[in-house]
Amino acid sequence: MKHGANIYKYAKQLGCGSDEIIDFSSNVNLYQTKNTLHVNNGTITKYADSSYKALKKVIAKTYKIKKSQITLYNGATAAIYALLDTFKQKKVTLYAPLYGEYEKAALQSKKDIVKINRITNINAKVAKNSIVIFVNPATPEGSFYELEKLFEHWREQNCTVILDESFLEFENHPSLREWINSYKKLYIIQSFSKFYSCAGVRIGAVFTHKKNSEKLHPPLWNISSLDALFLQERLRDEDFRAKSQSLHKKKKQELFNILKNSQLFEQIVQSDANFILTYDSKAPQIFAHLLTHKILVRSCESFDYLNKQWLRFAVKDTASHKALHKAFTTYLGDSQ
Repeated sequence: MKHGANIYKYAKQLGCGSDEIIDFSSNVNLYQTKNTLHVNNGTITKYADSSYKALKKVIAKTYKIKKSQITLYNGATAAIYALLDTFKQKKVTLYAPLYGEYEKAALQSKKDIVKINRITNINAKVAKNSIVIFVNPATPEGSFYELEKLFEHWREQNCTVILDESFLEFENHPSLREWINSYKKLYIIQSFSKFYSCAGVRIGAVFTHKKNSEKLHPPLWNISSLDALFLQERLRDEDFRAKSQSLHKKKKQELFNILKNSQLFEQIVQSDANFILTYDSKAPQIFAHLLTHKILVRSCESFDYLNKQWLRFAVKDTASHKALHKAFTTYLGDSQ
């Protein structure tokens, strides 16, 4: 499995509709609010403002940065590919494991890749003038890192830093956004699909120094008017953040308890994001069993340094958690 949310493949395999599958592989915010978006013909028939001034204004207010420090793309993945294609440096250091598209984008841009195992060797030295990529909180296990010391090393090496903070907001961790003013080689990737529960809305951003933003040239009208309008409304919802974080905290503990009480896993990794990584030698059998109950989880063999013994569970609602608990119970009964 190369990415979460591959429900269509498994729905076809099971002979059911994709909406029948409980998708624990997709780490999108479980909180849903009533959609008040109203679309008229004018929104659809006229061209969008290609500078997206209204959207950037809302993003700037939400993330406490300047509009001139924001470059918008058709999703965070598109931003990743665009950045790596823009940089002239050949050496790229990936702090792995991490989101697989970073390696694909580096390879497509014909970069020379070095991987650092951030779990066992995070303080390894990086090459001078190279590009370093770090996801914080990290995926697939959700660790949040205090990066001040590591950042000083990158700065001393004059590195171009790509920092992905797409999972930061679930538990209100501190951001390094304010550093884009003092370190001009810092680029922060911001996905909106995860926390704002809109994976179908393809908008991602790069936050960086104004002079860097001026050199980035995404395609004209690369974001649809509907997507821009939806995100503006979602960001203006003042209650969304607080309610999301409160619900996330409760449901994450609920999921953890189910995983722990199942006694199926040799290891459950402490997470600072909206998913929980587990390890067990019988994980492939657990994965297959859950699938028969139309429950899809993330098998982590596509991540560096991991294999099929690692499964990741995204935080979901109580009904989904109860279905997971029931499936665990039947697995234990079948295996005895």
